[in-house]
Amino acid sequence: MTQGPAPRPLSDDALSGLLGKQQFGTLATVKRSGHPHLTTMLFNWDPDARVVRFSTTADRVKVAHLRRNPRAALHVQGGDVWSFAVAEGEAEVSERTTVPGDAVGRELLALIPQAAKPEDEGAFLEQLVAERRVVIRLKVDRLYGTALDIDG
Repeated sequence: MTQGPAPRPLSDDALSGLLGKQQFGTLATVKRSGHPHLTTMLFNWDPDARVVRFSTTADRVKVAHLRRNPRAALHVQGGDVWSFAVAEGEAEVSERTTVPGDAVGRELLALIPQAAKPEDEGAFLEQLVAERRVVIRLKVDRLYGTALDIDG
């Protein structure tokens, strides 16, 4: 059997860049049993603060998991099946937005890419309140990942 190239670790800058290019990843939280709970999430990476932010609703199981055990990880696939980044850390869950335009609502609004900003910001902020939205902030203390340099 022929040995192919080995995966190479990605630098912190390359990992941060990969997180910045992607919009979706798999968030892993810890169930009461200790098993992982995985869910695909839209996310926003702040490389300067080393924080990944997610929008979700207060009644989601991942919120209950994080309130009980804040350890979490985000897995993001690179441009091919051979590369990936993982961001690990402790997460905090905000209070839910309760008044249109409150601090949590503004933080949620800031997660929307400029090209997708709502035309009616007031209606959007009201919708966030109605949906009982919260922000999950994953404070990243470890980044790791690899790439495999092969053709095909």
